[in-house]
Amino acid sequence: MDMGTAITVLGLLLIMVFAGFHIAMALGVTSLIGLYLVTDSFDITINTLARTSFEGMRGYVFAALPLFMLMGEFISRSGAAQDLYIGINRAVSRIPGRLALATVLGNAVFAFLTGVSIAAAAAFTRIAYPQMKSFRYDRGLSLGVIAGSSCLGMLIPPSNLMILWAILVEESIGHLFLAGIVPGLLLTALFVTYVLITALMRPEMYGERSSSGTAPENASARSVGAAAAHEEETDFDRYERTVGLKQITFSALSVLGMIICVLGGIWFGFFTPTEAAGVGAILALFFAVIVKGLRGKDIVEGILQVGKTLAPLMVLILMALLYSRALALTGIGGAIETYFTESSFPSWVILLFMIFVWFLLGMIIDSKSIMLITVPVFAPLGVLIGYDPIAFAIIGIMAIEAGLLTPPFGLIVYTVKSAANDDEVSALQIFASSTPYWIMLLIVVTLVAVWPNIAIGLSNYIL
Repeated sequence: MDMGTAITVLGLLLIMVFAGFHIAMALGVTSLIGLYLVTDSFDITINTLARTSFEGMRGYVFAALPLFMLMGEFISRSGAAQDLYIGINRAVSRIPGRLALATVLGNAVFAFLTGVSIAAAAAFTRIAYPQMKSFRYDRGLSLGVIAGSSCLGMLIPPSNLMILWAILVEESIGHLFLAGIVPGLLLTALFVTYVLITALMRPEMYGERSSSGTAPENASARSVGAAAAHEEETDFDRYERTVGLKQITFSALSVLGMIICVLGGIWFGFFTPTEAAGVGAILALFFAVIVKGLRGKDIVEGILQVGKTLAPLMVLILMALLYSRALALTGIGGAIETYFTESSFPSWVILLFMIFVWFLLGMIIDSKSIMLITVPVFAPLGVLIGYDPIAFAIIGIMAIEAGLLTPPFGLIVYTVKSAANDDEVSALQIFASSTPYWIMLLIVVTLVAVWPNIAIGLSNYIL
C-alpha cells in the first residue's frame, strides 16, 4: 500500500474518533476498509475478520485480564482498601499534609488491587475527598492530589494497561510487571516529596497553621471542622470509627501476602501470569468471604461488574487485533515505519511526536482505547528507532496516562470532578492542582527514555 492510502485509512480512523464514534466501531470500520482497498475482495475481508475473531480471542493469556480484575474487585468490596487507607492515614498523622500523603500512598497500594487509574480516581474521590474537606484542605488541591496520584495504578503491577500492552505486542507480562516497579516507586517518591514540600511551604492549603500565625485549621479547630462536617457524614466516616489496629494490620498483611504470592509466583517461575491471576482471584475470594464476611450478593455483583467492564473491552481488543492484522496485511504499519526510519528525524523527535499523539488522544478517550489504536503502530516504530521494547512500553504507558491529565479535556480530572459532585470546585482548579503531577510524570518518562535501565534493570537482574 502506498503512503497516500495509508494516510487515508489512518485519517479516517482519527476522524471517526474525534467525531465521537465508539472506538471499537472506528477500529473495525477502518480496518475493513483498509483490507478491502488492498485485497479488492469482500470475501477475503470478511474471512480475515472471522479468522481473527476465532484465532485471536482464544489465546490463553486473555484470561489474565478478567482474573486480575476479579481479584481487585473482591479485595475492594471486602473493605481492605479502606482499611489500608485508614491505616496509612493514622500512621502519618503527625506529618504535614497527612491526608494528601495518605492519598498518594493509598493510591500506590490501591494500584496493586485494581491496576486501573480511572477506577482508583473514582474510588479515592469518594474515600479521601470528604476527609480532606472536613479538615479544611483546599478543594482544588485535594482533587488534584487524587487525580495525579491515581496514575500510579498504571505502573505498579498488576496493571491492566501492562497486560493489554503485552497482549497487543506479544511481550512477556512478567517482564512488564517487573519493569514498572522502579519507575512506579520513583514516581511515588516524587509525589510524596512534592506533597511534603508544599505542605511545609503553604500549610494553609493543607488545613494547617499558616506562616503568619493565623490558623484556618489548627488542632482544636480540626475537631470543630470534623464536628461541623458530621451532618454530612458519609458511610466511610462511620466505617472509619469502627476500624481498629488489629483489623488494619490483618488487612495489610493479607493483601501483602496476596501480592507476594501472585507477583512472586510470576517472577520466580511458579506460575504463568494467567495462572497467577487465577490464584490471586481465588485468594481474594477466600479473604473476602472467610475473613471479611463478604455476602453472596456482593460476590455476584462483583462478578457482574467485572463482566460489564470486560465485555466491551473484549470487543475493543478484538477490533484492535483486526486493526493490527490490517496494518500488517495492508502494509500501513510498514509504510509508516519506513517513512520515519528513512527520514532525517533523530529518534528523540520521533519519540516526542508519539508522546504528543498520546497526549492529544488522552484528552478525549480512555487509556485502553488509546493503547488499542496506537500500540500496533508505535511499538514496532519505537524498537526501530532504538528503544528496548520493555522500556518503550513503560514510556508509552506513562505518556498515555499523562495524556489523561492533560488540559483541557483530561479524563481523570473530569472523573474526580464528577465523583466529587462539588459545585464549589471547578475543573480548572483541579487541572491547576494536578499539573505538578503531570510534570512529574513527564520527568519519569524522560528519565526512562534517557536511562532505559531504570525500567529494564530489575527485569534483567531477576529473570
